[in-house]
Amino acid sequence: MILVFGGTTEGRKAVEVLEEGGKVFYYSTKTGEQDIILHNGQCIDGALDGEAMRTFCQEHDIRLIVDAAHPFASQLHQTIAQVSDSLGIPAIRYERIYPPRDPSITWIDDYKELASHLSPLTTLLATTGVQSIAKLKPLEAEGIKVYYRILNRESSIALALKQGASEEQLCYYEDPNDIPVNAEAILLKESGLSGGFLEKVEAARARGMKIIALKRPEGFMVYGSWFMVNGPYGLRRAVEKLLPEFYALHSGLTTGTCATAAAIAATLRLTKGEMPDEVPVILPNGETIMVAVGYGDGYAYCIKEAGDDPDVTNGIEVRASVEVNHGDCPHEQSEATDQRDCPRDSHQPQVEILGGEGVGVFTLPGFDFPPGEPAINKAPREMIRQNIMKILLQAPLSIGEGLGVRLSVPQGAEIARRTFNPRLGIEGGISIIGVSGIVKPFSEEAFIDSIRKCMTVAQASGAERVVINSGGKSERFVKALYPALPQQAFVEYGNYIGETLKIAHELDIKNITLGVMLGKAVKLAAGHLDTHSRKATMDKDFIRQMLAEAGCDIDISDITLAREIWEKLPAEKLQTFANTIIRHCVAHCSPLLPNGTLTILLIDDEGTIYSL
Repeated sequence: MILVFGGTTEGRKAVEVLEEGGKVFYYSTKTGEQDIILHNGQCIDGALDGEAMRTFCQEHDIRLIVDAAHPFASQLHQTIAQVSDSLGIPAIRYERIYPPRDPSITWIDDYKELASHLSPLTTLLATTGVQSIAKLKPLEAEGIKVYYRILNRESSIALALKQGASEEQLCYYEDPNDIPVNAEAILLKESGLSGGFLEKVEAARARGMKIIALKRPEGFMVYGSWFMVNGPYGLRRAVEKLLPEFYALHSGLTTGTCATAAAIAATLRLTKGEMPDEVPVILPNGETIMVAVGYGDGYAYCIKEAGDDPDVTNGIEVRASVEVNHGDCPHEQSEATDQRDCPRDSHQPQVEILGGEGVGVFTLPGFDFPPGEPAINKAPREMIRQNIMKILLQAPLSIGEGLGVRLSVPQGAEIARRTFNPRLGIEGGISIIGVSGIVKPFSEEAFIDSIRKCMTVAQASGAERVVINSGGKSERFVKALYPALPQQAFVEYGNYIGETLKIAHELDIKNITLGVMLGKAVKLAAGHLDTHSRKATMDKDFIRQMLAEAGCDIDISDITLAREIWEKLPAEKLQTFANTIIRHCVAHCSPLLPNGTLTILLIDDEGTIYSL
């Protein structure tokens, strides 16, 4: 069993990660007032002292603790550490991501320092929560009027009044950008990105307020045995390591993450003389995970770990070699070339990314980069660049204008023959890919079961409609159309559109919105309710039929990806062709939802959404 301490954004994310395991876990909050829906988890509320926590862990066979509580809940963190140590239960700290400390902000370690930084100001807006009111009351004796922004709920208001605040002093937390009173200064907690810290700073700065921030506690530095994570992927991987049986299938790393880890290791060896066994990799979502690396003669490497996802690249060695780049970027600048591959800012070191042995080359248009470029997609390039730039800006050695990073995969050419690369016009090796950096494995049965659970949770949320989408990218675009819907109302179908609609019918969900990207849409329009590449490929003859129906006369004989159709169509024909695709999709999907209303949204790669 797993025991999670939450009540925060991180707690909510931890729940999403653990729900994927399909097993019972416990979710603990102090007040029980967080709006959260659990399918496998069980909520418990009320503060737990050391003895109560120890007893609960023993009685419920707790084998792993996840501390996703607020960073300023120091007493709770200490109690968890003591119980974890005394019972021998491993603990994971789900920490927040913090931006660098802005030197224009006044940073304090303790509330007692406030008075000295406020003079000669006489008004302060405190956003540090009801528990801080008693600590701030002495300021009023020194002639400073303090306003307290708190959560607008009965328990918070009652506690604020009990601590001596008046109703006039209370204002309520609705939006990080909202400054509800005119005060000369604002007091913030260093609450990290998920706590809206940057938004609060920006709003206060726009009002001309002096900004004072209370530094976050750094007590976790002493909890050496804890596993530290700061995002959902890291949490899942930590749970897989500490409690392997919790997930039926384990996650893996994309080739992009492996390439990034190897590049980081090679850069650290060149610039700092360091050769660690594992390196921190910043993923596209901003979180950091630790990845194992090794070293060879003139290169560093990372072994591709696919987890339980069937992948022919599992176990391959992804290498990176780096060298000082004193000259100009060799790429000719053109509209087709990603300008970020050859930065021209003389104040920033350059990071040039090249392909070597076993890394394929694009030979056809339609990809992130033009023919002739190494088959390294945009997301991995950005990962490599972001991670290496962080090292270069701190490196003690002078490295000229930057680094050249060459990626290679010794067995890449052989392995590529067993992939779709030859069919897509990628020659000479594998492609370095990965949007999220992590591979989340699911057997077909397990994935469909997870969809069913998510649809059940979506229904239980009471949302007026459920929005199903293929993944994070399409969900991000569609969410903007439904800002009032709760997070639980958005469900990922992956490739299983037909199965998801059947589940919606079984659960009697009346209103469904289906968001689908163009690549899957042309398969769905042809009647493929499972759009996985193993079961469905792009049918050019059927696409030509739809183009004819839409009155579009273009040649698609040379396309390799569906999005290239969009590039060939004149702007005035985009909506007409989109309508044709959607009508075919509706014809195949609507019979699966006979008692409900289905809305289909077609999304292009830029996020433009088309509907009938």
